[in-house]
Amino acid sequence: MAAACSRSFCKVGRSFLETPATARSGTASFLLGNAATHSSRRGFSSGGPGFRSRLVSSVRAGGGRVLGCAFLLGGGLGLYQTLKLSLQQHLAQEDSKVSGGSPKMTLYQYKTCPFCSKVRAFLDFYGLPYEIVEVNPVMRQEIKWSSYRKVPILMVDAELQLNDSSVIISSLRTLMISKEKSLSDIIRCYPEMKAVNDRGKEVTEYNNKYWLMLSEAQNADVYPAKGMQKEEMKWRQWADDWLVHLISPNVYRTTGEALASFDYIVREGKFGTVEGFFAKYVGAAAMFIISKRLKNRHNLQDDVRQDLYKAVNDWVAAIGKNRKFMGGDQPNLADLAVFGVLRVMEGLQAFDDMMENTKVKHWYRRMERATLNHEGRS
Repeated sequence: MAAACSRSFCKVGRSFLETPATARSGTASFLLGNAATHSSRRGFSSGGPGFRSRLVSSVRAGGGRVLGCAFLLGGGLGLYQTLKLSLQQHLAQEDSKVSGGSPKMTLYQYKTCPFCSKVRAFLDFYGLPYEIVEVNPVMRQEIKWSSYRKVPILMVDAELQLNDSSVIISSLRTLMISKEKSLSDIIRCYPEMKAVNDRGKEVTEYNNKYWLMLSEAQNADVYPAKGMQKEEMKWRQWADDWLVHLISPNVYRTTGEALASFDYIVREGKFGTVEGFFAKYVGAAAMFIISKRLKNRHNLQDDVRQDLYKAVNDWVAAIGKNRKFMGGDQPNLADLAVFGVLRVMEGLQAFDDMMENTKVKHWYRRMERATLNHEGRS
């Protein structure tokens, strides 16, 4: 529409320049006469009738050519802006095709939650842009709109809600590989199930959450070697079912460590002043007691550090000496899951002890660089 208007301006301008002066002066007189009449009615005229007559006379003497040039200039500028806008839109569309049209993603999280850290590790490694909403772990007002009351929650384009860290990761990775599918279709492959656990509490679980929903050809491309897919799924589940349960007993092992841990949680989390004070001291005392129960529930040794060391060394042994990562030269989803879980201990005594007393350091530093530099983006 804008282009049509610009072309009309150009046509009018050409007609002024090509029309004989006598015909042109009549047209100009009509235009300026009307303008002068409206100007007089509105009380904006500054020169009176004499001024208007001189202006019309000047137009009759050749001002039509000036007016024609003005029309041409206006039409040309309008056409330029239209073409510029069209080019920008075209480039944006092409860029969207190349990048896959990354959706807008918002992650609702607790920064110190290992499951949220897993999702951040995945998003960072693949260079997927996202915004963070830090949730107050006491009031949880930031997710009051959701019937699912845990974190992480990932909102995609402010419409589609993804729950559970492993479902989020599997869904997005499937979308990145299988571009012919929509995210809504992919999510339906991970049905939600309600169940009652051994403590009589209702829990939500998801079927197939460690699977990528790919075609046979795509699956062969992602997992070229025999056993790669099975290995990745096994260790992703291990991170959720075992490794994550070693975190709390280790970071709340002593009263001093519990206090240091909650000082970190309050500092990094979203707490008010009074909330933060009570969370730090009351929460530290409570979690010190709870960590002892967790130790018994998961049949951990009296020295829970030994369980952490063994788990981490088992992971390093599974990678082996000939691979940088479990995924080979690049991290796979198991690498990202284990890294995300271990990362939440950074800055605490448990993390320092782990790095000093296990063989995980070199792998961990490679993972840090890979996520920081978004190496999966290429």
